[in-house]
Amino acid sequence: MDRGRRLEERLVRYARVDTQSDGASETVPTTARQLDLARMLVAELEKLGAEEVRLTEAGFVLATIPGTDGADAPVVALLAHVDTASDYAAANVKPVVHRNYDGRPIVLPGDPEKVLDETTAPGLASRAGDTIVTADGTTLLGADNKAGVAILVTLAEVLLGDRSRPCGRLRLCFTPDEETGTGIAHLALDDLGADVGYTLDGEGLGQVTCESFSADKARVEIEGVAIHPGRAKGRMVNALVLAAKLVNLLPQYARSPETTEGRQGFIHLVAMKGNAARAELDFILRDFELDGLEAHGAALEAAVEAIGGLEPRARVSCAISRQYRNMRYWLEKDPRPTELLLEAVRQAGMTPRVEPIRGGTDGSQLTERGLPTPNLFTGTHNPHGPYEWASVQEMEKSLETCLRLVSLWAAEAR
Repeated sequence: MDRGRRLEERLVRYARVDTQSDGASETVPTTARQLDLARMLVAELEKLGAEEVRLTEAGFVLATIPGTDGADAPVVALLAHVDTASDYAAANVKPVVHRNYDGRPIVLPGDPEKVLDETTAPGLASRAGDTIVTADGTTLLGADNKAGVAILVTLAEVLLGDRSRPCGRLRLCFTPDEETGTGIAHLALDDLGADVGYTLDGEGLGQVTCESFSADKARVEIEGVAIHPGRAKGRMVNALVLAAKLVNLLPQYARSPETTEGRQGFIHLVAMKGNAARAELDFILRDFELDGLEAHGAALEAAVEAIGGLEPRARVSCAISRQYRNMRYWLEKDPRPTELLLEAVRQAGMTPRVEPIRGGTDGSQLTERGLPTPNLFTGTHNPHGPYEWASVQEMEKSLETCLRLVSLWAAEAR
């Protein structure tokens, strides 16, 4: 079996399925189209011989790979999410495969003005000789996280096809609505039935993540005074104008995604809608430390209070709610899952790159709920936009890391 070709074929096939989630939806899952891929995975896993394969009402695909060794070893769960982000067009994805990539800029055929080079795709040239998969420039690719999905299904194929490989009991889980941050709450830990977990939702070669942002979200509501614009002098209070003033009050050269990096947090306006009578603004707040997260919330609240003071006839409110917390707080107390992952990366021939993720994963919430769940790389780069790309060879390295990892956990029982 050519693992690289299997990974490539699966990534391309899964990427063509529209699974975009919707943060504004109140359904579970947030979009029915995610179930199209979920049903495909159920059929594929059953054909490969996985056990206990099922699709839950909330849209999770669960499956078991029976152990061959280490009967008393901890049960390991491996997870990848099926949904793609709502940041960019995700329907009618047309994957393009660039075999034996020559290291030069890649012109995307669906929009030749979009070119992957060292500016738009840092690190791409270093993967010369690899098989690179991109979209055609009109959509995102969706390798976040369909590369992870492809790796896990191929892992199942390898382990079920060769029962001489040492592994304990494994649980596979394909999750909906990771991009909205709402899906994993609908997965009961008893249904997952694992002692330790790993998400395959990282990026470049050798990356290991055991630290994520802590996250809150905020909704600002502005109620103005509406009246016919022809008779508005001295009477109208335009909610949209107040919304614009609020945005201008927030930091312009700091505390925003486009001005921060590394361990710096931010305040991010993600949606704004309304009219002269009423406006709603949705923000996300991110930081690695809780005091920083609280400071971002306080800055937003201060700006809201200032806008309310400018126009006492308006009603302006700000509601901040909790999303997830930095997984580091719990993984520091239980380092063994991370230690074995780092050893698996080394055994697969790489030097681990332990990096905090400027975002969150399903593992952030699972870790907080009591299931330690670090994150590992999938060979995906530039997620959530048209310049997204994936290296099949890096996906192969992720697969090899997973094989090493399950063997290490099997050995824990000896």
